[in-house]
Amino acid sequence: MSFGDPDRTTPPSGGTLAPARPAPPLALGEEVNEECGVFGVWAPGEEAARLTYFGLYALQHRGQEAAGIASTDGSKILVYKDLGLVSQIFDDGTLSSLTGHLSVGHVRYATQGAGTWENAQPMLGPAAGSTLALTHNGNLTNTRELMEAVHRTSGEDLTGELGRGSSTDTAVIAALMELVSQRGRLDAWDYDAVDADTPLYLPVTDADAAPPLSISATARRVLPLLRGAFSLVFMDEHTLYAARDPHGVRPLVLGRLQRGWVVASESAALDILGAAFVREIEPGELIEIDADGVRSTRFATPRRAGCVFEYVYLARPDTRIAGTSVIAARNAMGAALAREHPVDADLVIATPESGTPAAIGYAQASGIPYGQGLVKNTYVGRTFIQPTQTLRQLGIRLKLNPVREVIAGKRLIVVDDSIVRGNTQRALVRMLREAGAAQVHVRISSPPVLWPCYYGIDFATRAELIATGMSVEEIRDSIGADSLGYLSVDGMVAASGQDADALCTACFTGNYHTATPTTGPLPGAPAARVPGAYRRRRADTDAAPVPAAPRRVTRPDLSAGSPHRAPADPEAATSSGADAASARHAVTPADPAPEGAVR
Repeated sequence: MSFGDPDRTTPPSGGTLAPARPAPPLALGEEVNEECGVFGVWAPGEEAARLTYFGLYALQHRGQEAAGIASTDGSKILVYKDLGLVSQIFDDGTLSSLTGHLSVGHVRYATQGAGTWENAQPMLGPAAGSTLALTHNGNLTNTRELMEAVHRTSGEDLTGELGRGSSTDTAVIAALMELVSQRGRLDAWDYDAVDADTPLYLPVTDADAAPPLSISATARRVLPLLRGAFSLVFMDEHTLYAARDPHGVRPLVLGRLQRGWVVASESAALDILGAAFVREIEPGELIEIDADGVRSTRFATPRRAGCVFEYVYLARPDTRIAGTSVIAARNAMGAALAREHPVDADLVIATPESGTPAAIGYAQASGIPYGQGLVKNTYVGRTFIQPTQTLRQLGIRLKLNPVREVIAGKRLIVVDDSIVRGNTQRALVRMLREAGAAQVHVRISSPPVLWPCYYGIDFATRAELIATGMSVEEIRDSIGADSLGYLSVDGMVAASGQDADALCTACFTGNYHTATPTTGPLPGAPAARVPGAYRRRRADTDAAPVPAAPRRVTRPDLSAGSPHRAPADPEAATSSGADAASARHAVTPADPAPEGAVR
């Protein structure tokens, strides 16, 4: 498949010319950036694209850079995707054009690949004589090795989404599906290589089947090649598919509509459609949904390592993961934090919205009243306005405003979910002091973030993580708080309601359940298209980040927290959218090279 010559300046016959892309949005504050959200629906007699639209609305917190929907009426697949929020990209006219009873959708935050239109999902690709629309939540750790195999198999002339400029691991999966469906296996791939996950994958039952393979048979051969975290939702013209990696790092659930089925990243997305929760897609499971019903195949033996940060921050509080209510887990984390790091104070407040459930739990366990000391501007968070010095100085004030009548003269306990670089907490403490707070005690409902995440969370590089080079006391001094306490790893795990060996805590402990990625650029990828996992964030260097050895990391004393100190001198504390471009692509099984937008 190809959209034609990327250097063309005129649209192909029947296509449309996409306008210039806006600059990447400015992220205000210092939030942990979510990964992605996936959604799929098979519902005869329903407008599946509209159901997907509302499902993506419920998953918007998982990605705000781009969104897309693919739908089919059984004869062709239509895709509409763009940069921006779901509400900015789709309108009634757009949704009316996405006809059919089968649809998949995606909201994206870039963890691999730049935040460009070419990397928005769903990804399209030919496979088994059909067209595939693929969405992915997670992050592969062996993208480099897979890309090398794709190059050796297909040569330097890349087709599909890779040929159109995508630099994501999702595009690599789409390329694998095309090649394996045509050839039955991936040439030059070392099928005899063994790693820690190799024993989890089950033998292919139809290994002797001759190509071209069906989508189902292709998936059962491609999925065992992948390493890392993947929750996939994809479709052809007739069938909806969903698959989850053997560790179940990212959540994926199955729901029942009156006239169909739904799969989604979180159970909250089922609720918005009135769909009944059926069960989780199990780790190592591939399901297929079509007119013949729901079929389940195991491609791997499960070895659970669900992301604990889903409970801390990523998932919506009204979601359930592995049978545990997320809001209940966050309340329990706050209560454990109160037991581990008590302090005399007048009021508990939250850094909204992510710190609210833990703050309520802290207040309930400590007996200290809870109050709303900060008001969040719901409509600020990501903006297409370019940063200026004035905007940088405003910083956190664009998002949060203290309620002086609530906090003046009070000894405050401020509860937040995490500290990444420390910039937000530093500004927040200063702002609260300026508003009249007598003391500011910071409590964090998770342990210090010490290690990068390779499974789909866009944490800072190790050099930017404040906890890798400072003790808790040094961090407290850096942010200007009167005291600082982190929740212990054991307290966090217990609050999640899961067994410790069923969770991934790598960003806190450095204990990764898979091999970490090989550093360096992808083979044959232009520098501008090198996935973000292999590029430093700073524009002034191309050096790939290399994790520091454990012995070089200063690990905070989690049990001691930081000592209480006298209130800081208030005077010292005081001193101290453009319209998005869009493109729609129509694909039919008979068209190996569909027409679409020219970049």
